[in-house]
Amino acid sequence: MSSLPEWIDERIDRNLDNTLTQAHVVETMLDADRPFFSIRQLQARIKPDVSTATVRNRLNELQAIDIVATETYPESITLYYINHPEAEWPLSPTGKRQLASDSPLDRLSTRGFLTMRDTAGIRTLALAGLQLTLLLLALGAVLTIAGLDIGSTTSDVVFWGTAFDLLAISLGILVIERLVRWLRQRVGSSDLIPGM
Repeated sequence: MSSLPEWIDERIDRNLDNTLTQAHVVETMLDADRPFFSIRQLQARIKPDVSTATVRNRLNELQAIDIVATETYPESITLYYINHPEAEWPLSPTGKRQLASDSPLDRLSTRGFLTMRDTAGIRTLALAGLQLTLLLLALGAVLTIAGLDIGSTTSDVVFWGTAFDLLAISLGILVIERLVRWLRQRVGSSDLIPGM
């Protein structure tokens, strides 16, 4: 289990006579991939097995010292979460920083693209290309069905052609990225395939 943050460590009761300690409840909540829990969800994660009443008692104690907070929903469902002082519910400070960070496309550099190092940015770029392909195909289909042309060109043909070109480019980028990733895993990093 992870060590407790200082703001929690200085508040919790170190009573080791309890079957379930406040520290164990908080550590279980912090180590989980989810931001909030019902009593039964938390009870299922805690080892050794303890009663629902014991889990509820520890959560009430933690709520009294402002480490845990609750949200109550219809049908008497109460969810418990760590009441991080630096972030609003239900985000932890780490979650808040991740949401505020740049998107993969914002971080994608020319070098990261050419060396296929920034896989998240490359995949995001390819997926954006696939979505734009769908838009161009839809526009081409609407213009073809309606029999409309924009300007002096046969615009439906232009949209169809551009969509298929973009589809080929996007799929090519995805295939190359996967191939480079596979080669890196298979043969390791080399001068031809710079490491990640």
